[in-house]
Amino acid sequence: MVDESNTYRDRNDMPISQNSPDHELRSAADLNSTRNAEGAAKSRIWLWILILVILAGGGYYYFKTRGSAESKAAPAPGATRGAGMGAVSVAVVPALKRDVPYYLSGLGTVTPFNTVTVKSRVDGELQKVHFQEWQFVKAGDLLAEIDPRPYQVALEQMEGQLSRDQAQLNNARVDLARYAQLSKEGVIAKQQEDTQQATVGQLEGAIRVDQAQIDNEKLQLAYCKITAPLSGRVGLRLVDQGNMIRATDPNGLVVITQVQPVATLFTLPEDSLPEVIQHMKNGQLNVEAYSRDDETKLSTGRLLTIDNQIDPTTGTVRLKAEFPNSDLSLWPNQFVNIRLMLEVRKDAIVVPLAAIQRGTQGSYVYTVSNGHANLQPVNVSLTQGNICLIASGLSAGDQVVVDGQDRLQSGSAVEAHSGSPNGGGPQGGGQAGQAGQGGGRKGPGNSGAPAGGGQNGGPKGQSKKEGRQGKQS
Repeated sequence: MVDESNTYRDRNDMPISQNSPDHELRSAADLNSTRNAEGAAKSRIWLWILILVILAGGGYYYFKTRGSAESKAAPAPGATRGAGMGAVSVAVVPALKRDVPYYLSGLGTVTPFNTVTVKSRVDGELQKVHFQEWQFVKAGDLLAEIDPRPYQVALEQMEGQLSRDQAQLNNARVDLARYAQLSKEGVIAKQQEDTQQATVGQLEGAIRVDQAQIDNEKLQLAYCKITAPLSGRVGLRLVDQGNMIRATDPNGLVVITQVQPVATLFTLPEDSLPEVIQHMKNGQLNVEAYSRDDETKLSTGRLLTIDNQIDPTTGTVRLKAEFPNSDLSLWPNQFVNIRLMLEVRKDAIVVPLAAIQRGTQGSYVYTVSNGHANLQPVNVSLTQGNICLIASGLSAGDQVVVDGQDRLQSGSAVEAHSGSPNGGGPQGGGQAGQAGQGGGRKGPGNSGAPAGGGQNGGPKGQSKKEGRQGKQS
């Protein structure tokens, strides 16, 4: 009989005694399996806890940064602000009424009216040079001399030949007179008289040829003295004294360029052509030349003419202007910025470009009255340099905000202080576009208007405020 109390059964339902070695091995395996299961369960619990912590931290960071970004973002015009905010400090300038010149701007190149390469008309040795490099010369001034002796000798030779032929002619004429008398008396035949008459004619023709050759030699002798064909400034000397020069040399002696007055060729868009033609009918149009950086005014001239065709590849038309260039500020082939003044707009309302804001409803400005800001829609008719001409929406004297608009809404309480007329705060970053108001150079002419960088484009030195305007628009 087997004691069932001390017996276990294996997987095959075989009885196993508790005191047997097999029973001990199976007990140890069951214990290890239980411990491994408990460890795996604890690892899964900690993994889920870690995932939940990461998700909670990410959510907290997202909502925190989102709230901070929304608090820093500029509100749209007319948006509701939280209560309890103090007065906003802004810079303001008054809208002004003044006469503003209207310009069209283009790129140009200085071109001389006349450029001459001085060459020798005869061959010979360059004996003397009478000019200095960079010298101003007048038409007819002696520039150089070529050895004249060969041409002087040739002239004397032709003069001697002329004297010989003249003596022969005189003798032939005497014989002709004698033959004429003898022919009348019937001593000689009429044919002999006619022959002598032909001889006289031949000698007269030879004398004319001699005289022409003498004139030619005198001309060659005159060419030995090289003179300036026009007034202008000479360049660098191309041939030194003592060299043999020839009439066929391609380079010549020196180049003379007319620089007073001087011309400028510049281009404008073809869309501007009708407007230019219309204003040309009303009288002469003034033209101003500025340096490459569009900062320094070089000279003032007048518009001469317009080219007779439009360049189809660029859609532009060429125009020619004349400048007196009395101070030699313009040099041939110099790159310049040209401003063609079409008209002067009388009593225009102008504000700095930094004051203009743009939104979905169009352009607007913030005005200040009684310590509060007001959103005022405006109609901008022209942007000239760093000012804007307002067609409607403002009156002269209105206080316009030029710095701090990104913190404003209609009705906000403001603390206004005087700003720079070129936009921005008292230390505005743009150019001063109006004469006599500081902050930059004086505008072209005496009207006090700014010198714009393009027809409708602003200059390079605009304030940082314009970057914010671009974001809002």
